[in-house]
Amino acid sequence: MTKLAIVYYSSQGTGHAMATRLAETAEKAGAEVRLRHVRETAPREAVESVDAWAAHVAEMEGQPVAEPTDLDWADAAIIGSGTRYGHVSSQLQGFIDTLGPLWGEGKLADKVYAGFTSSQTLHGGQESTLLSLMTTFAHWGGIIVPPGYTDQIKFNDGNPYGVGKVTGGGSELNETDLAALDHLVTRVLDIAGRLG
Repeated sequence: MTKLAIVYYSSQGTGHAMATRLAETAEKAGAEVRLRHVRETAPREAVESVDAWAAHVAEMEGQPVAEPTDLDWADAAIIGSGTRYGHVSSQLQGFIDTLGPLWGEGKLADKVYAGFTSSQTLHGGQESTLLSLMTTFAHWGGIIVPPGYTDQIKFNDGNPYGVGKVTGGGSELNETDLAALDHLVTRVLDIAGRLG
């Protein structure tokens, strides 16, 4: 049984919805899953200045928070964040920065990694955000598993680097989003299983 960590930061709920779909699909495929959100570190006044942000923070209260031990435990990890100027959010980067001890012990190496993201606009930095995650995975010695164009759905969603959701037209996941997420997690589990 593949142990899959899904670690993500979500400010207004889109990343949470994406991560939840990944977890549900992985569990149906027989994986043992840890779904973990990254702790909110933005100042309270910033969070409270956006109703959807404040509502999501309140919704996530009491849910399991990502810890380095989650990546130590995992055989594979899918990591996600909304796009922030073409990079991951400061919250996710802050979590990544806590992983130095694990990295130093080689405990992040030889695991399968993939990523997902969202942005307000169609060309809002999704690809560069996913590529920046891949840079991190490479430094860890990870086995990077992008979806590429390995399924027809990738010609529909158009993102060979991971899964990206454009939220400008609404944050609800559509059928293309769901199928792309399902394909990503299925591919990650398949490759991790072959390596196991």
